[in-house]
Amino acid sequence: MEKAFDVLEFTEWKNIGEMLISVALGQVLSLLICGIGLTSKYLSEDFHANTPVFQSFLNYILLFLVYTTTLAVRQGEENLLAILRRRWWKYMILGLIDLEANYLVVKAYQYTTLTSIQLLDCFVIPVVILLSWFFLLIRYKAVHFLGIVVCILGMGCMAGADVLVGRHQGAGENKLVGDLLVLGGATLYGISNVWEEYIIRTLSRVEFLGMIGLFGAFFSGIQLAIMEHKELLKVPWDWQIGLLYVGFSACMFGLYSFMPVVIKKTSATSVNLSLLTADLYSLFCGLFLFHYKFSGLYLLSFFTILIGLVLYSSTSTYIAQDPRVYKQFRNPSGPVVDLPATAQVEPSVTYTSLGQETEEEPHVRVA
Repeated sequence: MEKAFDVLEFTEWKNIGEMLISVALGQVLSLLICGIGLTSKYLSEDFHANTPVFQSFLNYILLFLVYTTTLAVRQGEENLLAILRRRWWKYMILGLIDLEANYLVVKAYQYTTLTSIQLLDCFVIPVVILLSWFFLLIRYKAVHFLGIVVCILGMGCMAGADVLVGRHQGAGENKLVGDLLVLGGATLYGISNVWEEYIIRTLSRVEFLGMIGLFGAFFSGIQLAIMEHKELLKVPWDWQIGLLYVGFSACMFGLYSFMPVVIKKTSATSVNLSLLTADLYSLFCGLFLFHYKFSGLYLLSFFTILIGLVLYSSTSTYIAQDPRVYKQFRNPSGPVVDLPATAQVEPSVTYTSLGQETEEEPHVRVA
C-alpha cells in the first residue's frame, strides 16, 4: 500500500513538473517576441526604418539557408523535390498566409491604437480553438476554458493599465481600418498555427520550416520589390542599424525554430496563450529603456495570465476518436498503437505531456 502511494505521489510531482516546464517553454517564446518588438521599435522610431517586409524577408532567408538546404540534401521521400511534387501548393498557400499575417498586424500600428491591437490580437485564441476543434478534432475540458478566460482577463487588465498611465497609444487616425487589419492578421495567425501543429505532428519540424523558408522568401521578396523598395533605400545605414537588423533576425529565427518544438510538446492553443505575456515583457524592458510609467496593474496582469496558463496546462486535451482512425496525429511510416479491443472508455492523446516521445511512436493515453 505504501509503495502504491509513493508511485502515485511520484506521478503527481512528475505531472506538476511537466506542467511548469510547459509554461516555462511558452515564456521563452514570449521573450523572443519581446526581442523582436524592441528591435522593431528602435528601427522604426529612432532610425525611421519602416521595413516590416524586409525584416520578414531576412528571417525567411535564414530559414531557407538552414532548413530548405537540409531538405535538399536528404534522400528518398524526405527530399525537397519529392516534397514539392506531393505538397507544393499547400506549402505555397501556407507561406503566403504566414507572410501576410505578420504584415497585417505590423501595418495596423499606423492606423489604430496600441490598446486596440493588444485586445484584438487575442482574437487568434478563439480562431485556434475552433480550427483545432473541427480540423484536428481536439476536445477541451472545462478547466481549459477557465484558463483561457483568466488569460484574456489578464490582457484586459494590461490594456486598462496602459490607459490609466497614459502610455503612448499610437496615432489612431483611422481606427476601423487598423482594427480590421488586426483581426485579419490574428485570423491568419490562427490558421498558420493550427496548420503548423498538423504538419509537425504528421510530418516533421524540418519539413515545415524548410518549406516556409522557401515560399516565405519567394513571396516576401516579391512583396519587398513591389511595395517596400523605396523605404529600403531611405534607411540611413550604419553599424547600429545593421546590429538591430541582426538582432531582429536572430530573435525571429529563434522564434520560428523553437515554436514547433513547443507546439509539439503542448499545442497551438497553449502556445498562443503563453504569448500573451510578450507585451508585458516588452513593457518591463520599456520601464528602463523608454522610461514608461509603472502601474501595479501590470504585475497583476502578468500573474493573472500565468495563473491562466497553469490552469490550462493542468490537464490534457484529447482527440475525439481512436488514434488509429485519426491519421493526422500518426506517423504513416511508424507503428500503429494497439489499444485494448475490450476497452469502453474514450481514448485520448496527451498534448501537454513532456515525457519521452519519439517521432515514430505517438504518446497515447487511454483515459
